[in-house]
Amino acid sequence: MEKVRVRFAPSPTGPLHLGGVRTALYDYLFAKNQGGEFVLRIEDTDTARYVEGAEDYIEEALEWCGIIPDESPKKGGKFAPYRQSERRDIYDRYTEQILKTDYAYIAFDTSEELDAIRAEFEAKGEVFSYDNRTRNQLRNSLALSEEEVQKLLDEKTPYVVRFKMPVDRTLNLEDIIRGHSSVNTNTLDDKVLVKNDGMPTYHFANIIDDHEMEISHVIRGEEWLPSLGLHTLLYEAMGWKAPQFAHLSLILKPDVSTLINKDNIDSITKSFTEEFVLKNSQFSFDESAELIKSFFAEVKSPRFKSMLGENDKDNPLTASVKQFLKKGLSGKLSKRDGDKFGFPVFPLNFTDPKTGNVSKGYRESGYLPEAFINMISLLGWSPADDKENLTLEEMIKEFDLHKVHKAGARFSKEKSESLNHHYIQLKSNEELLTILKNLDLNLNIEDEKLLKIIHLMKERATFPIDIYENGKFFFEAPVSYDEKASKKAWNEETSAVLGELAEGLNTTEFASETLKQAVHDFAENKGLGMGKVMMPLRLALVGELKGPDVPDIMELIGKEESISRINNAINNFK
Repeated sequence: MEKVRVRFAPSPTGPLHLGGVRTALYDYLFAKNQGGEFVLRIEDTDTARYVEGAEDYIEEALEWCGIIPDESPKKGGKFAPYRQSERRDIYDRYTEQILKTDYAYIAFDTSEELDAIRAEFEAKGEVFSYDNRTRNQLRNSLALSEEEVQKLLDEKTPYVVRFKMPVDRTLNLEDIIRGHSSVNTNTLDDKVLVKNDGMPTYHFANIIDDHEMEISHVIRGEEWLPSLGLHTLLYEAMGWKAPQFAHLSLILKPDVSTLINKDNIDSITKSFTEEFVLKNSQFSFDESAELIKSFFAEVKSPRFKSMLGENDKDNPLTASVKQFLKKGLSGKLSKRDGDKFGFPVFPLNFTDPKTGNVSKGYRESGYLPEAFINMISLLGWSPADDKENLTLEEMIKEFDLHKVHKAGARFSKEKSESLNHHYIQLKSNEELLTILKNLDLNLNIEDEKLLKIIHLMKERATFPIDIYENGKFFFEAPVSYDEKASKKAWNEETSAVLGELAEGLNTTEFASETLKQAVHDFAENKGLGMGKVMMPLRLALVGELKGPDVPDIMELIGKEESISRINNAINNFK
């Protein structure tokens, strides 16, 4: 059997999206499952859209995820170079080769000439396509005489190389995920293979590179499905064996009903309204916001989707809002969705070198790489027994391209947080200590105590920062007291009870078990239920009725601080 070799070939035109990371992960899992090799290749021929720093970002993101290439621009390998911009001599050689076949020709049409032809077609209600129906009437080597072509070449007239699509052929195509399909070549146009600057387009360059690098399987997004016929014919034109193809489904927007709640409905409404008014400037912001919010208020209702579909007696604003929401709440996951609903769509923070704008990443949002890749792996693939918690090694062992779904995979913020919580629990206290100390929280507390706090708080944590945020009372005294909790825990006798308790604590050893017994004995001697003592004591120490066991809190903050907080609460409730 031939050796399995796969490649992930992103363009450095911006940060790596969730979909790109998933493609890289599936490439990696398939290669390692088959005992093969995973190659990172940078396809940087699109100089107009090149973004400074994007290549470094891609490599850092893959490293953080644990998706380590066997060959790459940094690592090198026997098929180097791994940047397309450094492979120009290879492409030139194959350009000469394909021009000697009947599968390619050179075209001298300028963009202005082609725009004029498109306008003529549009005026007749037709759509122009550079294909077998039109190419013989255009300015190219198929329509011009050899003398005319040579004259234009001698004059150094700019030209492109186009693929000569065969006439009326049915192509039978195979895809590991999607099975069999067919396409007639009359529906395909003559794509540009080499631009007028001599650099190949994606179509030609990736075929050449995949052949040169002995790629056995091409795993990529479904947006490349329409190009499968062309790529299959390119392999035929060059006389090469084509790799096997697998096209991954889209990652879809999350279910909006799981994201909107009473706490964020205003901010989400504002975000949607700003976008709506930008596209529909004839409507006012306030009216649009009121209407959009009224729809979102019903988002948990089973009727929500049908409401957006109803259009009887709609005024122009309502009709436009419904159309906008229907479109905006479905389809492919985008960066804009993350901005609206408050979740990242990139693995790491990315700073736009032109604007300075920062796009939030999963790493900086507190996600562990194990949780991130686990979440990504489940967006379109189901392991055996529908397991949800898998290590990278378990994914490698179980991964099978035939089990990758054809249908789109819906992103779930709730699932990503649940997985992160799971992996937080698997971390040792020492590992979480290191993570917390890297968060620049200015924790003025010795490691021994911090380890105990982590032990008490990590069960409730979804992100490492939650250990600090949910346990702030360990680091600072409350400055206010929850109103609802105060009504429940404090009455006229409470101040006197806690004052007496505080006096007794002066002579008590501040160890958790000792404190627990001391408070129990105090309550029993006073003829009080434990709740009458523990609830106001917790309120005094925390400011709310939450947190781990009260004796554990008291031991960690110490005698002086505990008594001080009790006295502060007594003074507050006077």
